[in-house]
Amino acid sequence: MLARGTGAAQTGTGANLASQLASVPKTRLRLINATVSRGGAVLLGALPFAAVAAVYLASSAQRLAVNANDKLLPSPAQMWAAFLDLATVPDKRSGDLILWADTYASLVRLFAGVGLATLVALLLGIAIGFIPRVRAFLLPFVTVVCVIPPLALLPILFIALGLGETAKITLIAIGVAPVMVRDIANRVMELPPELVAKAQTFGGNSWTMVLRLVLPQTMPRLITCVRLALGPAWLFLIAAEAIASTEGLGYRIFLVRRYLSMDVILPYVVWITLLAVATDWLLARLSRLVSPWAHPGSGK
Repeated sequence: MLARGTGAAQTGTGANLASQLASVPKTRLRLINATVSRGGAVLLGALPFAAVAAVYLASSAQRLAVNANDKLLPSPAQMWAAFLDLATVPDKRSGDLILWADTYASLVRLFAGVGLATLVALLLGIAIGFIPRVRAFLLPFVTVVCVIPPLALLPILFIALGLGETAKITLIAIGVAPVMVRDIANRVMELPPELVAKAQTFGGNSWTMVLRLVLPQTMPRLITCVRLALGPAWLFLIAAEAIASTEGLGYRIFLVRRYLSMDVILPYVVWITLLAVATDWLLARLSRLVSPWAHPGSGK
């Protein structure tokens, strides 16, 4: 009787659910279940960029029509001319091509800081996630460091380390490493216990398990951490260059702002964006190359 009543209740629930689904407008279901073709995805993705470009072009044309010398919203031709000048005309004082000298200086600092943070995150993250005593010792400290605003440490770093490259690289590393350490540690702690037990059954010691089990399972998350850290790393880099530097993309932006040179600032912002997107794309390709098993169906 109880089973029959339960079955009846389930049947009634199913009938109610079916009637509720039937009452939902078909347009809603189509919106939820609709797929986007490759061309449609490209078109939809391009629309926000096109909208921003259209608004800028209209606003720029309006301001320049009123005042041809307006500097706030330069025309694309003005920005392109300024960009080409920085990229191809040597500087009168140093003889360098300013755009490429700034790009090289910034990328060296960025990659050094992110590389140092990645090494620290890999070592400490695996140790915290895999060794309980290390976790008990370091995890509370890392958790506290994660909530310290890195830019608040910038004056301290400049006082302690000077105004050279060491302080800038250290700021980038301190800014992104703690969050990366926590993420890697969480990934290691998420490893299925049966995998660890199986490795121990086959006689693996701690070092062997780190190399054969933990490290391969951690690599996709590590690369993802680096990709997510690029945005904050650029922020810390530009902040450091704006305060104490003689070359770099951030230094140049804050230098020319004194003259309201938006024809230089906006192309530099776009250039930084392109560099960040290219770096992210390369890291995504590296992740697929190193850990293809973590990206099913992406090898097309």
